[in-house]
Order: sequence, then structure tokens, then C-alpha cells
Amino acid sequence: MSSPSPSKNPAESQTVAPATDSSPPPPPPPPSDQGGESSGDSERPNSVAAGGDGEKNGGEGEAGDVGEGHEDEEEEGECGFCLFMKGGGCKEEFIAWEKCVEEADQTGEDVVSKCFEVTSLLKKCMDAHADYYAPILDAEKAMTEAATTATTTPDSE
Repeated sequence: MSSPSPSKNPAESQTVAPATDSSPPPPPPPPSDQGGESSGDSERPNSVAAGGDGEKNGGEGEAGDVGEGHEDEEEEGECGFCLFMKGGGCKEEFIAWEKCVEEADQTGEDVVSKCFEVTSLLKKCMDAHADYYAPILDAEKAMTEAATTATTTPDSE
């Protein structure tokens, strides 16, 4: 009965290679939140993140808060887009934008008009950190070009 004895040399049996810890998570397909034209898409990342735990940024114990005691779980359950945005140099600007959108959603205000200033600040910051935010900026540019192409119809002659 010859069974392998992995405990012969503990250093050899416990090899761990942390090679992927330094790379950021891949960015999810971004919604059109920086363009400021469609408020429905700009609310989407926050709606996903606010699935029950997102009241941490906007609500302060209002009636119906289901995420009151789950503030520590917010970071774990946060959407990939939000994690990506907070992983770059514009974390503070994104948090301010996210909070503004959540407040507008809760009060029923128009997101585009209420959050125009913080959206502009976030966009400027992302442009300044284009090396990190390139996937988002490129997707926004492509969506803007597609929308422009879709609105210019050749049948209008």
C-alpha cells in the first residue's frame, strides 16, 4: 500500500502563485451615462448597485430602506461598472455622480438637469485619466457616433 505523502515537505505541497492580483477587473459594457442625453441609462449602474444595499450613499434611514444594516456588504455586492469606475483616478468624482443620480431617482427629479455639473466634472476627470478609462470613453464615443448616424436619415431629401 503505497500512498503519496503530501506532508513530507510542506513547502512543496503549498505552492501558491498570486499572479492576477494586480490587474483590474475587466470593464463591463458601459451605459451611456457620461453623454447626459438619456437619463434612463445613466441611472442603470446605480439601480443595479442599489438593489437593496445601495441606500448607503443616498438614503439615511427613510421608510422602506432595505439595505440599512447591509452597509458593509455594499462593496461586495457592487456592480462591476461601479467597481471599475472607483478603481481609477476619478473615484471621488464618480461617488459624487453616483450619489447625485441616486438622490434624483429618490426624489423624482430629472437626472440630466440635476446632475449636469457632477457629470461634467466626472467626464473631465475621465478625460484626464484616459489611460485607465479608455474602454468607457471609447464606448461612449462609439455610442455618440451611432446615435448621430441614426438621427441623420438619408430619406429626408
